[in-house]
Order: sequence, then C-alpha cells, then structure tokens
Amino acid sequence: MGTRSRLRLVVIQVLVFSLFATLVARLYYLQVVSGEEYQGRATSQSIREVVVQPTRGLIVDDQGRPLVTNRLTWVVSVDRTVLGKLPEAHQRKLLKRVARVVGQRPNRLARKLVSCGQDDSMPGVCWNGSPYQPVPVALDVSQPQAQRILEQPEDFPGVVVRQQSVRAYPQPFGINAAHLLGYLSPITEDELDNAENSGDRSVNGASVVGRAGIEQQYDRWLRGMPGYERVAVDSMGRTIGDGGVVEAQPGDTLVTSLDAKVQSVVEQQLATMIATARATRDTVTGRNYVADSGAAIVMEADTGRIVAMASQPTYDPEVWVGGISKKQLARLYSERAGTPLLGRATQGQFAPGSTWKPFMTAAALTHGYSTDTQLNCSSAFRVGNRDFKNYESGAYGYISFAKALEVSCNTFFYRIGYDYWSRFGSDVADVDAQDPLVSEAKTFGFGRKTGIDMPGEASGRIADRRWKQAYYESQKDYYCGLADKPQTADTSDFVYKFAREFCVEGFAYRAGDAANFAIGQGDTIVTPLQLTRAYAALVNGGKLYAPRIAKAIVAADGTVLREIAPKVTGRVGVPKRLLDYIDGALEGVTRQGTMAWRMGGFPIDQVNVRAKTGSAEVYGKQSTSWVASYSDDYVVVMMVSQGGTGSGTSGPGIRAIWEALYGVQGERVRPSTAAIPGTTPPADLPVFAGNGAILPPKRKAASR
Repeated sequence: MGTRSRLRLVVIQVLVFSLFATLVARLYYLQVVSGEEYQGRATSQSIREVVVQPTRGLIVDDQGRPLVTNRLTWVVSVDRTVLGKLPEAHQRKLLKRVARVVGQRPNRLARKLVSCGQDDSMPGVCWNGSPYQPVPVALDVSQPQAQRILEQPEDFPGVVVRQQSVRAYPQPFGINAAHLLGYLSPITEDELDNAENSGDRSVNGASVVGRAGIEQQYDRWLRGMPGYERVAVDSMGRTIGDGGVVEAQPGDTLVTSLDAKVQSVVEQQLATMIATARATRDTVTGRNYVADSGAAIVMEADTGRIVAMASQPTYDPEVWVGGISKKQLARLYSERAGTPLLGRATQGQFAPGSTWKPFMTAAALTHGYSTDTQLNCSSAFRVGNRDFKNYESGAYGYISFAKALEVSCNTFFYRIGYDYWSRFGSDVADVDAQDPLVSEAKTFGFGRKTGIDMPGEASGRIADRRWKQAYYESQKDYYCGLADKPQTADTSDFVYKFAREFCVEGFAYRAGDAANFAIGQGDTIVTPLQLTRAYAALVNGGKLYAPRIAKAIVAADGTVLREIAPKVTGRVGVPKRLLDYIDGALEGVTRQGTMAWRMGGFPIDQVNVRAKTGSAEVYGKQSTSWVASYSDDYVVVMMVSQGGTGSGTSGPGIRAIWEALYGVQGERVRPSTAAIPGTTPPADLPVFAGNGAILPPKRKAASR
C-alpha cells in the first residue's frame, strides 16, 4: 500500500472517530445534561387543557324571585384530534352518524368543526375556541339522544357527551319580560380577540355573552370565571389520566328593582288592551284598529327605578337557548310579525300627542304666560290657509291652562305655538331663532337618551329648526330629483306635489310646524320611557333620573358586591308653584276631564292619580293611544300604536294597574299599605341564605 493510500485511510479513520465522538457527546447532552427539560416538554405535550364553563349568575326581582336561572342540559362535542387520526372515509361516516343522532345535517355539523379564520370557515358557525377543546356541535339535546352515544362509545370515537348549564326562565306569575332580560349567544371572533388583547380571561372560545337587556348590560358580573381541567391523553388523543382541575367561579347574582307580580299585571293589561283595540271599529277609517305594538311602564317616581316594563309584540326568551334557527331569527326581525325583537318601551319612537301638553304648559308659564291667562278654545284655529282643529275636545270658549289640560284642547296650545313663532321665529330660515317650547322640551330630557341601564335605547327626536334644516339637506337631492321627472302612474299626486314643495322650501320652519309642536304632533317623537321619566319630574320636584333596573350585585356566597343607587342626571328648573299648578290640572283630568269616564268609582281621594290622555295622529296610520299617569309613589304610562284614543283604548289598562298597585277592591283600598302583598318596594335586599336559597327581604319599606 502506498504512502498516499495510508494517509487517506488515516484521514477517514479520524473523520469517523470525530463523528462518533460528536454523536456520543450530543446524546450525552440530550439525555443527561438536558434530559429533565425535554422530558418535561414531552410530558406537557400529553396534557390538554379543557375549559370548564362557569355557571352564569342568577337574575332575581326585588323580592328574590328568580327571573333567570340555569338548568343542566346535555351537550355533544367532537374531539378534532381523535377525529383527525381516523381515515377520511371513517371521519365522514362518524359525522353522519352523530348528525343523525342529534338531528342535524352532516355538512353543517362539519362546518362547526372548522376553526374560525380558515378559508372555509363560516362566521357564526365556525369554532373560535382552543384547538385542544372538544368542539360543541349540539346543545340542549335530549337524554335519549345523549344515552345513545354514551351507551355505544365504540361507534362514536372522539365524541364527548357532557352536561352543561344553560339559561332557564322560571316565569313567576307567568311573566315574559323578554325585552328586559335579554338573551345570550356565542362570543364572536372579534370579541374574543379584544378580550385576549385586554387580558380578560373571563371569556373563551366556548363562552356565551349577553346580547340585549340586562344580560348584556351586566354581562361582566353575570358571566363568572372559567375553570380549567387538565387531562392526560395518549398519542391517539384518548384520556389516560387526570392532570388536575382549576375550579370555575360562578357568576354573581343580579338583584333588580322589578316586581314579578306587578310585571305580570302590566303585561296582561297591555296584551288585553291591544286585543280589545283589534276587535274595535275605528270610526275614522271604518276598519278595526291595527294595534300593531304597545308598551307599558311602572316607575318609582322619586328614584327612577323600574318596577315593571312590558313591550308588545314579544317573544319567548327560550328561543335562544341551545342555538336559534334561521327561521326563528328571521321572525324576530320580521316587520310582518311586528319586529318582536324591538322593545317598544325603550326603542320604540312615537308622536306623544296630547301627553306633551303639560311640558308645553311649563314652557309657557315660565316664558311670559301666567296661570291667570285665558285663551280661546275654539273648534279650529287658522294658520295660513289651513284650519287646525281640535281632536279630543270641543269648543269651550276662553279657558285657563288648567282647563285646557283637563279637556285636552288643541286650539288653546296651537295659539301658544303660533304666538312664539310670530314673536321670535317668523324668519323661516333662521335656525337659531328663540323657541321657549323647544327649550323646555329639551329641559325635560326629550331628544336624548334617558341613560337607562339597558343597551340599545333610542334618543327620540325634537323636530326643531336645526333638525328640519338637517333633514332637508339629507333628502333634498332625492325629492328634487323626483320633482324634476315627469309624473308617472307609480307616483301619486300627493307624493309628486310634496316632492316639488319640499325641493323648494323643505328647510322652512313655518307656523304650522310650531303649532303642531305645541300639541306633540308633527315630526317630534319620544319613547315611552322618556315620557315616563318626564312625568316623574312633575311629581318629584323636577328631578330627572337615569332609570335603573338593577338594584344590587351579590356574589355567590351572598356578599353584596355593589349596590346601585338612584342617579339624578338633571333638573327641569320649573318653580314648585308652577309644578303644583300643573299637578292640580292633571288631577282634574282624572276627576272630571278626559280620563274621568274611565275612573268612575275609583277611590281617587285615597289614591290620588293624576293623568293626561293623548291620541297622536300619524299620516297614513291610525292614531296612537297614550295615557300617562302618576301618584305620589309611581308613574304608570301605556301606549298602543294604531290603537285609537288615549282613554278609550289604554284607559282601562291604566286603571287596572293602579288597582293592582294599591290593592283597590271596588271603591275601597286594602288596609295594608302594600297593594298586592309584596309590591311596595322593599327597603332591603333579598336575603341570601347559606344553603343557596334566596328569601324575601326581612323588612319592608315604611308606609308612604
């Protein structure tokens, strides 16, 4: 062997030895030096963290009666890790088998297993939780369905069946309260991202969150804190051991100011008044009243607390439990069905009609007029080339403000609106012209949200000069374009004429606008809640409260975490003597005015109810029925859209609510100061016993 060959052999031997030495050194490092670290990593990969959802907090009324609770239900989930280890054909067969048991379509079930954000994911259907969490594919399944899967595990590999709590609605005294309570739905991807970015660990991909009502408003208190169950699994994803549990923390209980007994009466009376109106002939149109919607509210006058609030049409809150179908959701938004999801008490906006007149009286008496003023209540009042007529009243000659409120004389208030327009605002283009009536309406809180502790509240609208100018700017292109085109068969004479006039002078705030504003007609709209709060200010000395439904938040162990006190957000600034004058006039409405025929035999001397009726005219529709009333303790308002006259339609319902509140039987009041036992607002919170029971408050409020 030559020298060169021997040299090559030596080099190869050195190289092999070096590689072998390097391999030994690396193995020593991995197994001895870093062995514990890598062993820990391997162990951690076999531990999965499964979220344990907390029990959502209860919602109770002021006596501790449960309004929203929880119940256990069966939930079917699919472990995607196990599913992914099966052949594709077996995956399809498994999903078909599960879908057949739970009554779903296989393709929809498959879409639920897709992680949100992937190309084939569908918003609202995809899974936005942990990749290691079994994905819920069927909620609220029946026990026989659950048992079928549990008894045949070999046919359902990777399918997990567990019990989970969902919302339940005990409906004490048969109440509905859907718009007050709200509903839950799964958390969205954006909400989850925001929570993760802010460090909020109270939600996860499997969470449900409040979407309306007090479920949404107080969601962060009600939702609780999730727990975590660490499960050891093998390479096939099968559970082989328990890795420990972090217990979930239940949500807090929300105590409300609602009274289930009063809520029941209010809901029943509103539904009855609507049904009665639909069976009553409208003498103006010659057909029955449509009575398409309505609202009724009972509020504590001196706190702003909501005792009861009803809206029609309504819906069954159970429809959201376990997932809502497209058909069910479409009905909730359907105009043909009356848009049941819309809560008319806080979101419905209607012309106030004559219930507006007490606030116009306050404006006039603080801006030049006096309680001695007498104006002509004629049958009509001419403005320009149009006669503005009375609706509810006849001609009474020269009368005072008190009498005008008592008989609801339109022409009396037309004159006031026209007078202010003539003195301060006859320049129709002057958007800054002084208007005492508009100013006073804003002082009473109209045209802005009341601040109630519920989401989605509407702000109403004050149709003043600035609003009219803004509306003109937003609509002029449309109407001017319509006016420039030749009239077609599809365009009525009225619409074509209106378009031409609007194009030329739609911005002008004319005398007719001012006259209509003075009686709550025209384009001004209010919510029933705004009107309720404003009437409370008439009796409580001028305070405007932010209405409140929640009274306190109590931890699961009974600890009071937060008491929610009444909050004054403004004052109307009307002198007490003038508030007393208006108060006396509204007392006359129930004794001998437009509401008197509905209050015959009512013990008015013992329960001094004051009221104002209203029948708001709406172009193309039937009149809106209003009655706004109050005592020293409560304000009660009822509205029925397209329901006819105020006292004619809503009057009996208003009386029935007052009889319930004060325990009126015939012409007598029960000896107890509490009407229906338990309806007097309690001074204390319910008692939370150590065994989990919720008991009525120990003490009741002192006699008023």
